[in-house]
Amino acid sequence: MAVPKRKIGKARRDKRRASTTKMVAPNIIECPKCKAANVSHRECVECGFYYSRDAKQKEA
Repeated sequence: MAVPKRKIGKARRDKRRASTTKMVAPNIIECPKCKAANVSHRECVECGFYYSRDAKQKEA
């Protein structure tokens, strides 16, 4: 049975694994209320709109 002679370090192991994963760009959509560019499934940074409601809390 094959047994490794030495421990493989975390840096070497992670370097090997890093080449198989690819980063993907986030899905950019247009806000239906203010038409600003926005990441999907997040509230709009401009107007605070998210999924047919105002997500930002009103200050009293």
